[in-house]
Amino acid sequence: MGERERLREQLGPDGTVLLTVECQQGVVGPGSALPELAAVARESGALDNVARLVAGAHAAGVQVLHAVAERRPDGRGASRNARLFRAAARLAVQQHTGSPAVRIAEPIEVAEEDLVVRRLHGLSPLAGTDVDALLRNLGCRTLVVSGVSANVAVPNAVFDAVNLGYTVVVPGDAVAGVPADYTPAMIRHTLALVAAIATTDEILGAWKTP
Repeated sequence: MGERERLREQLGPDGTVLLTVECQQGVVGPGSALPELAAVARESGALDNVARLVAGAHAAGVQVLHAVAERRPDGRGASRNARLFRAAARLAVQQHTGSPAVRIAEPIEVAEEDLVVRRLHGLSPLAGTDVDALLRNLGCRTLVVSGVSANVAVPNAVFDAVNLGYTVVVPGDAVAGVPADYTPAMIRHTLALVAAIATTDEILGAWKTP
């Protein structure tokens, strides 16, 4: 079986879930707490490709799950055991629960059937959240991981999903990090060792196959 045929087999709509990682206004929107990351996500086309994947998933009947990172205004339950967390707590824009910063950013459209999982702590969209249980209840075998950032949350999601037994597909053109040239290097030298790497068009094409 060739790589293209294997990819199409892995991406069958009945056993596939599309995960978007931290594609929220306070991260990739115009008022981002991380303007450099937001600029790269938009200028590279990664955010538009996430939106295309979400729209294609809706059309194909593929379940979409959005992972959002947020923080209570009083900081209760938030992690403090890494420099990243301490720096985030000092940013001018905070990912506060219920605020516009934690809404999914345009141009991604959230459908009624989408699931949104929010976390108050840690680095991973999977570890310590409801994501694994939801994926198993949905009959997920293949997880498509997209979003930001290639520096931290996306690799965490990929490694955790692989460790939990899922097959992972990463659309390399729907992932962004800083600096911009770090993302393709990280995908090639790290994520490609544990996940199938594809393009947005390849994944959309697989979902359109009868």
